[in-house]
Amino acid sequence: MNIMDIFLNQSTIIVDLKSTDKKSIIIELIDVLKNTRKLGKSDEIINAVLEREKLGSTGIGQGVAIPHGKTDVLDKQIGVLGISRNGVEFNSLDGELVHIIFVLVGPAEVAEQHLKALSRISKLFRNKFLREDIIKAKTVEEVVEIIEKEDAC
Repeated sequence: MNIMDIFLNQSTIIVDLKSTDKKSIIIELIDVLKNTRKLGKSDEIINAVLEREKLGSTGIGQGVAIPHGKTDVLDKQIGVLGISRNGVEFNSLDGELVHIIFVLVGPAEVAEQHLKALSRISKLFRNKFLREDIIKAKTVEEVVEIIEKEDAC
């Protein structure tokens, strides 16, 4: 399962998020999905992700968060990746600020596929050097190159 082939493309990677808090970051990233993937009902997608976040923080630690949700308004898994230069408080497990935020949303009826996707994304971002390189990246093209190189392994 390659991240770039399935969930991301150059238009769904933001290298300099403007928002400064968890909720605003999630909304900013889902707005990117709305505009690039021509999504309707983005409010329902935002609500699904925020409701999931109420169950427990998706800040997995080491500067990474993977907010996610499932909703009936989607027919496939989609994602968007954002980088916060200053970091944002995400109630992470390790208490650290989050710099890399990957929002994953998909249809409600494919729970197994959703879990596999979360697992793959989590595994990808366990790599310390990948995280450091993504945070340092200045362009979307650099981020794509970093992810594709790691995805190939």
